[in-house]
Amino acid sequence: MKWLELLTVAGATLVSAAVVVTLYSLGVRFTAIAADAQQTSPRVKRSFANICFALCGAAVLFGLYLIIPYFTK
Repeated sequence: MKWLELLTVAGATLVSAAVVVTLYSLGVRFTAIAADAQQTSPRVKRSFANICFALCGAAVLFGLYLIIPYFTK
């Protein structure tokens, strides 16, 4: 068995899962901050939240692209 390849896949999975969870939680946090009535610039924070959600979705779609064999032909 090729242990180095197994560790590479495990490490890539761990890092990518952490990135997706972090981007999603940052998006939720920026959305909550933007909803606060006392904020001076909620539009900027809302746009940061949308950027985080878009990056999270792009990471998920890229993962699906790598997993589904139809797309890699």
